[in-house]
Amino acid sequence: MTTDTTLENKSLIAHLLRRAGFGGTVTELNHFSNIDYEQAVDHLLDAVDTASLPQDLIRRYHIDQSDLRTGLSSGSNWVYRMATTDAPLIEKVALFWHRVFATAQTKLIQGKVMTTQIEMFRQYGLGNFREILIQLSKNPAMIFFLDNQDNHKDSINENYGRELLELFSMGVGNYTEEDIKECSRAFTGWTVANTDYMALKMRNNTMRPYGYIAWQFKYDENDHDNGVKTFLGNTGNFDGEDVIDIIVKQPATAAFISRHLYHYFVADELPVPQWPHFPPKDPSAIDVMSDAYFESGYSIKAMLRALFLSDSFKSQSVSYARIKSPAELVAGTLRLAEAFQWPTNDVYAATAASGFMGQSLLAPPSVEGWMGANDWISTGSMVQRVNFASEIMGDLERPGIRNIVDQVKAECGSDDSPETLVDACLIQLGWLEVSDETRSELMEFASLNNSDIDHQVSSILQLIVSTREYQLI
Repeated sequence: MTTDTTLENKSLIAHLLRRAGFGGTVTELNHFSNIDYEQAVDHLLDAVDTASLPQDLIRRYHIDQSDLRTGLSSGSNWVYRMATTDAPLIEKVALFWHRVFATAQTKLIQGKVMTTQIEMFRQYGLGNFREILIQLSKNPAMIFFLDNQDNHKDSINENYGRELLELFSMGVGNYTEEDIKECSRAFTGWTVANTDYMALKMRNNTMRPYGYIAWQFKYDENDHDNGVKTFLGNTGNFDGEDVIDIIVKQPATAAFISRHLYHYFVADELPVPQWPHFPPKDPSAIDVMSDAYFESGYSIKAMLRALFLSDSFKSQSVSYARIKSPAELVAGTLRLAEAFQWPTNDVYAATAASGFMGQSLLAPPSVEGWMGANDWISTGSMVQRVNFASEIMGDLERPGIRNIVDQVKAECGSDDSPETLVDACLIQLGWLEVSDETRSELMEFASLNNSDIDHQVSSILQLIVSTREYQLI
């Protein structure tokens, strides 16, 4: 007999796997529902990818996925990883930082430098926020994207200093224009090897695999401003790391990053430019994460653990409260279908589909990244979302779809009533919960034709992934 407590626990586990990953298969959901919730959270936070094909084998056997000069190739390299990893939170966090620390290949041209940045997010994304900011400030993609190679002791460029404070750490209203200048002075000399000022003016970045650019961080001591600086009320001969030390100690930083995490892992917030003017949706959740931030020494993993264990996260009111980003929709659907055992040409179609839906990976529209929320949905993007998911679910040759259909048939046995078929399909698609109205329409469709059970189940799956509920997370 299924008790209310069991159903509540299964619903919570499904919610956790949608937020801390890209959704779960029935096998994954059953596994996590049979262990303590806190253990499930720790398992997701501590997981290490053992399933994705290593990059050295991709380079050897899948040349198209190895040649990362173009956006489609480099983006597809990442989509393959999202679709196959057994540590989905690592990729989910990398996607989170890509959205916050928005860097676009459209300006950099060279794709490999972008995949290197994503790998940096994988390595450091759940770690200490101070270290994340240091790695970001030394990252060649970020240096070029925000022009810090043009930030010199005798002529500062404020681009990186401004965005570090406005979008990457503290938010508007917590610093002054003078703080931006002093911050920028601290980052003079933080550049990329083999790109002195005049050389950049004479040589354009190229599409060559390596070109003229080394894509390695370089600290040019001769170009660093060693003068005394006053930043956020602190005075000294600061360099970039000193400035970051000051930034991470600010309560505004803890609150700003907490609100970003809430926006991404719990419920859609207002667009970031509106944050200085409107309070967060759930101040208590921000407080929980801010406390964890300081108690753990700025650990993102500790913040997420506190969030996932909080009443704010577990509340039924935030279940299905976010619209899936295109990347989340694509990755989650591909994972259900077990679409890729290794990189194939199909990965390119999935990457392009994410772009058609409004999220071209490695090419955010601006330094503010994607706003998300209702911006993901338009007449055109909705058609793309439905067509992509429906096409994947209708392909009985995909191992995951074949397995789902067989599981539905086994679950139903001789009872092929519309109600039984629909319930079994919803379970297989990650214990998906739908409204009574949606369920009624699904059952009406399921009653139309049962001559070919395989195609009937596949058609029901296609209709489910076209529903409003499947577009939410």
